[in-house]
Amino acid sequence: MNIRYIMLMSVLLCSATGAPAQETTITKHIVENTGTTLQKRFNPPDGYIRMTADGFGEYLRTLPLQKDGAKVHLYDGTLKNRQDIHMAVIRMDVGNYNLQQCADAVIRLRAEYLYQNHLYDKIHFNFTNGFNAAYFKWREGYRVKVNGNKCTWVKTQRASTGYESFRDYLKVVFSYAGTLSLSREMQKVPFSKMQIGDVLIQGGTPGHAVIVVDIVENKAGNKLFMLAQSYMPAQEIHILRNLGDRSISPWYDITDVKNVISTPQWSFSPADLKRFKD
Repeated sequence: MNIRYIMLMSVLLCSATGAPAQETTITKHIVENTGTTLQKRFNPPDGYIRMTADGFGEYLRTLPLQKDGAKVHLYDGTLKNRQDIHMAVIRMDVGNYNLQQCADAVIRLRAEYLYQNHLYDKIHFNFTNGFNAAYFKWREGYRVKVNGNKCTWVKTQRASTGYESFRDYLKVVFSYAGTLSLSREMQKVPFSKMQIGDVLIQGGTPGHAVIVVDIVENKAGNKLFMLAQSYMPAQEIHILRNLGDRSISPWYDITDVKNVISTPQWSFSPADLKRFKD
């Protein structure tokens, strides 16, 4: 029976000699329907535990979730055409524009973490043309002037670290950055060294990106990982199902991966794993 839904417990029948019944190991639910955050909603499968995480990893692991069974909505309030590929929806608005797509969702999560921790100088993302859109310039009141393929900073506003201004900064980044630019500014890491916050990304038009939002490990060192994505058109960030092994979904087994990581809407290579440089 599927361990996503049912706690398995088998009781041995009494033997002819009258020996008492014995209970086998109880398999823990993977999904806790009432869990309000990622780590409270999804338990590790038996034999696995969450490893210590801090910084960006802890932020992702504790992301708030919408109620169990929530559907994925697009930026315009309509439903995503596929509702069979996610296990949960992250409680974070997508905005009213068709901007926060796949790479943008990765940028959003990274930027929100840095902003909430007042690490303003670390918020910077490259446009596709290579322009470095650094938030420290934006909060000083500078805005990006785009002329063809050339970008320059122009002082037009008062200095501000307000959240509304920060979201305006992200709109501009989403407009001019994408999988191609993000893949170029991240560094490759060996698949076996995966950490929470790493990204499977293929830069291109189209390209795609999904982010590792949690990892668990057993005593043998085998890892399971969990993925989140947005997609096109812009939509709420959601936790992906593992359609290849529903018994551990939404976890993916790192040992099952040889040449292809098959996610519901894209396939990646282990060589596609990358990490933010700072």
